[in-house]
Amino acid sequence: MTTTPHSRTSTQFIDRPGGRVAYEVAGHGPLVVLVPGMGDLRQTYRFLAPSLVESGYRVASSDLRGHGDSDATFPSYGDEETAGDILALVDALGGPAIVIGNSMAAGAAVIAAANEPHQVSGLVLVGPFVRNGGGALQRLMLRAMLAPRWAAASWKTYLPKLYAGQRPTDFDDYRTRVIASLRRPGYARAFSLTTRLSHDPAEARLDAVTAPVLILMGDRDPDFKDPRTEADWIAQRLHAKVVMVEEAGHYPHSQQPEASLAAIDAFIKDVVARA
Repeated sequence: MTTTPHSRTSTQFIDRPGGRVAYEVAGHGPLVVLVPGMGDLRQTYRFLAPSLVESGYRVASSDLRGHGDSDATFPSYGDEETAGDILALVDALGGPAIVIGNSMAAGAAVIAAANEPHQVSGLVLVGPFVRNGGGALQRLMLRAMLAPRWAAASWKTYLPKLYAGQRPTDFDDYRTRVIASLRRPGYARAFSLTTRLSHDPAEARLDAVTAPVLILMGDRDPDFKDPRTEADWIAQRLHAKVVMVEEAGHYPHSQQPEASLAAIDAFIKDVVARA
């Protein structure tokens, strides 16, 4: 494993089997690792990360493999692979860390915490997928919609639905950046392969998590038939606290950053105090 040395906010990389995973680090203090969901960039935490740095944390924002500045050369994508990437980053930066994962990255964070509890001191699961939702037909339709040839166009159309409720003021510009990233050679294929993952490995590891957990769920998250019911089910399995964020869909951390920061900062302070 290697890191590319440069300034504290420039892009750095960790070597993983099959490619490199990109990240950036800022701040000083307890380590907090931010991981975005499928089809997204680490800049999804553009409002949250600076505030956490100001609150006294060392914040590492990572791209998923096959996304953003990470390589699109990996042979496989999924929750278990992402969990390995998270743990490699925590190890490289000198853990333990509080891991904040959105969407599929929440499932990966669960696996990471279960596999190496000494490296994960707390979890914040944002709009979390920790089990398969919907039926087989629905998942098949999603994979067809996000086939490499039209993945970028389909994702551009679909993204506004995931931002149900209040959108960030820079939503149009951010969506343009996300879609431009997908249109680079090889990245639509990597994204499409990521959509074929199963969350069964994450669900199988829920009972092995010992770290404290906060679940942050948008009250309008369209990825779940009943967001509150899903959040409560996860909370029961993980003995977690639930914070429902009003007027937010799948990305409460960018749609309602102040409310999200208040909940996350209070949770991290509690975790650090326990440690």
